[in-house]
Amino acid sequence: MCGISGKLMFEPGAAVAPTLMKSMADAMVHRGPDDEGYYLSGPVGLGFRRLSIIDLNTGHQPISNEDGSVWVIFNGEIYNYRELREQLLAKGHSFTTKTDTEVLVHLYEEHGPGMLEKLRGMFAFAIWDDKQRTLLLARDRVGIKPLYYYKTGRFLSFASEFKAILADPDVDREIDPAMIDRFLTFYYMPGEETLFKHIRKLPPGSYLLARGDRVEVKAYWDLSFEQKEPALDVRRAEQQLIELLEEAVQLHMVSDVPVGFLLSGGVDSTAMLSLAAGKTERAISSYTIGFLNGVVDERPYARLAAERFGSEHHEITISAKEFADFLPGYVWHMEEPVCEPPAIALYYVSKLARNHVKVLISGEGGDEAFAGYSKYRNFLWLERMKRVLGPARGPASLAVRALNQIIRSPKLALYARLINLPLDCYYYSKTSHPFTFFNREAAAFYASEFAAQTAKDRSITRVRQYLQKAAAYGVLEKMLYVDSKSWLPDDLLVKADKMTMANSVELRVPFLDHKILEFAAALPTHFKVHGLTTKYLAKRALSTRVPPEIINRKKAGFPIPYELWLRTDLRDWLRQILLDRETVSRGYFKRGAVEGLLASELGRGGYFKELFSLATLEMWHRAFLPGNSNASLCSHATSAAMQTGAAPSVPGK
Repeated sequence: MCGISGKLMFEPGAAVAPTLMKSMADAMVHRGPDDEGYYLSGPVGLGFRRLSIIDLNTGHQPISNEDGSVWVIFNGEIYNYRELREQLLAKGHSFTTKTDTEVLVHLYEEHGPGMLEKLRGMFAFAIWDDKQRTLLLARDRVGIKPLYYYKTGRFLSFASEFKAILADPDVDREIDPAMIDRFLTFYYMPGEETLFKHIRKLPPGSYLLARGDRVEVKAYWDLSFEQKEPALDVRRAEQQLIELLEEAVQLHMVSDVPVGFLLSGGVDSTAMLSLAAGKTERAISSYTIGFLNGVVDERPYARLAAERFGSEHHEITISAKEFADFLPGYVWHMEEPVCEPPAIALYYVSKLARNHVKVLISGEGGDEAFAGYSKYRNFLWLERMKRVLGPARGPASLAVRALNQIIRSPKLALYARLINLPLDCYYYSKTSHPFTFFNREAAAFYASEFAAQTAKDRSITRVRQYLQKAAAYGVLEKMLYVDSKSWLPDDLLVKADKMTMANSVELRVPFLDHKILEFAAALPTHFKVHGLTTKYLAKRALSTRVPPEIINRKKAGFPIPYELWLRTDLRDWLRQILLDRETVSRGYFKRGAVEGLLASELGRGGYFKELFSLATLEMWHRAFLPGNSNASLCSHATSAAMQTGAAPSVPGK
């Protein structure tokens, strides 16, 4: 696990400055505190920061082929590298290290960009072919590892984190106002765009090829939900799933340093631990987190799993103060604005783990692969009910609305409105639909000039395109495809990578092995949602490996009590940052509308996701835009403010 960066000049005779490469790499020192390396030759410069995981003594990067004509920098892990290495040795290639990195160089010599189809792992890498004067950038199929790039008519630059790109004084920081609306529509940033107009994300399952000043991006993989014929019977499917999971976990355990497990108290993380227990000579450790004033406590279930499978267990508890202490770090490390308070919990638990291990394995991705969220079941049944109702949808909607006048259920009110809408009009992602606050109230909330620069159609175009690509699939498969292309890489995996790497820890996610994803995608709908049961096949297959107390419990997610904290301990801080003169002067929102939202909602537990998103957006501006106030919300300032009852200052760069 590492950080990579580089720059390719297009102008004849132009060269990359060594000091720039050093500055870009240093911006990501947390991703690789163990080593650094550089390659500079005429128009190209490559920079590297290393976190040593495999081949600790000879894994220095950049690494070249035998004659020094092909160079690579690599972030991630190739889990089938030993098999590929043997194949390449048989073809006459010679190796100077035992790393997975060196496999990439020789595999490129054999197959060019076609090499990507042979890789099994999580990765982002850059290969410079000096003979062809070609730069290849590539990202893994699912988007586990990040890769950003910036292109002008003069140069192309890239990095694992865009703060490294911003280290280049030639890079401008122009904001795209429409992307602010996209963030507030989804509470994350689906698609290739970022808030910076000229910085983009290389899409998952894609590569970028630069020759001269010509740059093209191509996809090399996509997840297909076409179901196999004949379909497997459920027992055979269970057996195949267990075989795939055992293989994936075994591959993900490969490391020259200790490996630990994140335990959330849920099925997926417990399954990872159970599949690894007894299959390694090293002691296994596990880690979990709890919260002061938390409504749901996951720790008893994590302890149960640790005791059952014999892991050395560690716990940590965080408070509102510690949550607030890390808010500037949260924004700085996440880089992309994301309304993801559980990311802060992930930071603290990986910080705890860093005292013991360099590699963590988690159960991320199980719900997206096997349909574990209740919304998959609810929307699937809603669409089925629509087909049964036919022309009676309208009267049914009125009946449900009338019933809701008595019951007063927000969910019932939502479904009453959705009865008259096709899935394509409301299913954009896990976190957004047409009735969220910033969709419903945008005209009243946005300042007039800012509203004129945004367009809702542009905000939701990307995910609508995903729905169009999934048009031939069933209802459940459409939802899973959209989430695999948007919510998974652009929210869940951003959090997973950025928060663990902030502590120089590598996070591995066996459920997102592409062979498991392809297997799950090809399963029939009723193997995923069976009646009222979500994640049906996975739960059946894992029922003999996961304690019944865990397999049968209601899904809790990662229940960080940030709403309570924003309403109490952090109430004054929230008001200060949202109504501060600098915030208001940006001209995005009407001050009165923000005041109204704060006044009406803080007292009764309302739109805390919206309020946290607004605060995150403002902290992002102060962290990444030049010329802003340098008022700091560093740990000591926040701590002092909370001790005295004063509102903490907002973070600066």
